[in-house]
Amino acid sequence: MPSRVYLDWNATTPLRPEARTAMVAAFDLLGNPSSVHAEGREARRLVEEARAELAVAVGALPRNVIFTSAGTEANALALSPGLRGPAGGPVERLLVSAVEHASVLAGGRFPGASIALIEVTRSGVIDLDHLTAQLNDGPPALVSIMAANNETGALQPVAEAAQIVHEAGGLLHIDAIQALGKIPFDIKAVGADLATFSAHKIGGPKGIGALVVAEGIAGLEPVLRGGGQELNRRAGTENVAGIAGFGAAVKAALQALRKDAERMATLRNHLENGIRGVAGATIFSEEVERLPNTVLFTAPCLKAETAVIGFDLEGVAVSSGSACSSGKVQPSHVLSAMGFDPVVSQGAVRLSLGWSTKPDDINRALEAWRKLGNTLLKG
Repeated sequence: MPSRVYLDWNATTPLRPEARTAMVAAFDLLGNPSSVHAEGREARRLVEEARAELAVAVGALPRNVIFTSAGTEANALALSPGLRGPAGGPVERLLVSAVEHASVLAGGRFPGASIALIEVTRSGVIDLDHLTAQLNDGPPALVSIMAANNETGALQPVAEAAQIVHEAGGLLHIDAIQALGKIPFDIKAVGADLATFSAHKIGGPKGIGALVVAEGIAGLEPVLRGGGQELNRRAGTENVAGIAGFGAAVKAALQALRKDAERMATLRNHLENGIRGVAGATIFSEEVERLPNTVLFTAPCLKAETAVIGFDLEGVAVSSGSACSSGKVQPSHVLSAMGFDPVVSQGAVRLSLGWSTKPDDINRALEAWRKLGNTLLKG
């Protein structure tokens, strides 16, 4: 029986060998990283080495890297009322793009009345004119925009948004969880004030994330209080093994970024060409710059949940563009924000590639899609 094909890398990735090795070594350590004895200092060394790796990768200083339990917690920590920049007063409201991850749309510690949505275009890219209008219609704001959308792969104009936000006296948070390891990301180059990351999207372990803060940002309020860990910004004993795995994964991902991105883009293009040739399929956000690994498509009368099961039975793991809640398939909020009818968005299927995806994997996915197209979509 042939091995299965995994094309759901935007959901999670395999553990990189480098991360596994680092974690095994960390599991053998006894000390608490807050302890001052030799065992504690050795655990602290692993934490700080990983902090430095992530800082270098995203153009930050190690002291501004805060480890959390996941990307969701990192986003919640970032969305903190009262944040202040070097030259501005505290932010009083939150503006988020309509295509953000649920952990950002939840608004962090901002009360619901102070949260507003920023519209996106039909291609899934933030409407900068609407952002400008929103910023001019109230007190200083924290703006949250993802660098790359997890469903469509569309890249957002974060540098342009940063300039607009700062001119209005606001601050910019970038959810860079899908961007890290797939495209270059530098917090200073894009002008972000805060950025969030997650280890398991780049070959690290699940259950570890990070918030990176630019120099001069103050007013960050901890979500978890207690001990003085993470420079009093996130209480709780550090997950040493998870952090070590995160650092090793970051280093490995950045070393191979250019080569992997070029190879994945070539495979993605081949995949898209094959998808279009079956049953009138269309690709979402294909007219704008996207991640090199992501394809979100639909076809007339396609039901995503049926297609995902069909791919699975053919040995190919893919995902739906719809969000599942309590067992009910709901239309994708991303595609709804882009202006697509719920009937269309309920038929969206996502395939996402990774560093070990092979041409044969793409060919098997296309073979499965041709078979599904000939059975599911025949009227």
